[in-house]
Amino acid sequence: MTRKRYDAHSTEFGLWLREQTEIDSSLGFIATNIDYIWMNYKNGKFMFIEEKRYGSKPAFWQEKLFRMMHEAFKGKENYYGFNLIVFENTNPEDGKMYLNNKEISKNDLIRFLTFS
Repeated sequence: MTRKRYDAHSTEFGLWLREQTEIDSSLGFIATNIDYIWMNYKNGKFMFIEEKRYGSKPAFWQEKLFRMMHEAFKGKENYYGFNLIVFENTNPEDGKMYLNNKEISKNDLIRFLTFS
């Protein structure tokens, strides 16, 4: 079987899920992962982070799930949101980057990651 591009980062279970016709996305079933649950264990501050490379954006169904997650935690003490980091290329060292659609610097990213 020829693997598609998205399979490069899939687990065996993820590949198995995609092969099951009973739970095909055309029937409404979807899955996504959360790239990072970022936390400072000393003070309890936490947030969710979705990372996209090469300027890509979340699919509409990912955004819907992320909004659901955000609403579930909104108002909780020490919750710092569900955030999107988009890299022009692959990381802070090889191009521009955007945090929640605003261009930021590497120093801005460090401040963000330290909850400053």
